[in-house]
Amino acid sequence: MIFSIIQLMIMQLILPVVFIISLWKGSFHSKLDWMVQMIFSVFFISWIFFSSPWDWFSYYLRFIWPILLLFAIYMSWKKARSLPTRIKYDSKQKWSLGIYGVLLVVFGMYNVLVFSGYSTDEQAIELDFPLKNGVYYIGQGGNHVQINYHNEYPPQRYALDIVELNPFGARASGIYPKQLDKYDVFGDELYSPCSGEVLEARDHLPDLIPPEADSERPEGNFVNLKCEGKDANVYIAHMQEGSVEVEAGDFVEKGEHIGLVGNSGNTSEPHLHIHAEKDGEGVPIHFNGRFLVRNSLVW
Repeated sequence: MIFSIIQLMIMQLILPVVFIISLWKGSFHSKLDWMVQMIFSVFFISWIFFSSPWDWFSYYLRFIWPILLLFAIYMSWKKARSLPTRIKYDSKQKWSLGIYGVLLVVFGMYNVLVFSGYSTDEQAIELDFPLKNGVYYIGQGGNHVQINYHNEYPPQRYALDIVELNPFGARASGIYPKQLDKYDVFGDELYSPCSGEVLEARDHLPDLIPPEADSERPEGNFVNLKCEGKDANVYIAHMQEGSVEVEAGDFVEKGEHIGLVGNSGNTSEPHLHIHAEKDGEGVPIHFNGRFLVRNSLVW
């Protein structure tokens, strides 16, 4: 987990500064040189803006980089606009231009893949959002692994991982606290997203201290609902120990209180996991007509 935090700091904090300053203060030999570096910078900032999980440091931090990038583009263009369109490059200049050209193509493709995950051609089921009275952030969601790691697993292809943001736009007080009550979503009330029959429910597993996880019982405490008229089962997982208020065989109404968000099962920290499944395959979910993806907010 420490490696993941360091990696996130490099991607979200260090590299954007490096590339923006490089564009702003850089010395260019031609308009082509400037354009290749500028387009790469746009693609990189776009990629981290849309694909990176911004709830660790602050959701609002993501908006700083596009603003600074626009400033860097303007300032660098003031230097580059008087340059020739192309020149005869020496070997060092060719290498530099070639490296930026390759990076431009790579991050351009990354952006295409991210945006491909913003929609699906499959028929979605409509559910009510199961959380209330907070600002909720989609940490995992969408139709591509770049924004939703669940996409690799057919039963959970469209699964969502949801946390709550505090006023600073972060999911917790601290980067990765061990105290569960420092995560804003821990203990939040959960409401049934549909009317239907409870097929399974579990309530006795402990809430784990991050980064502990129970890989043998990945759902933790959970509820499995057979939603009326939806032709799919809906799983609500990682619920708090002792909080599940329904049992197998119960019928619940949409909006009925069913428990609390916890940190049980195969989970790295408190969050709500929800997905819909039909015949062992994940089914897309809409909440009020929205197909939620990473970095979506729900009030």
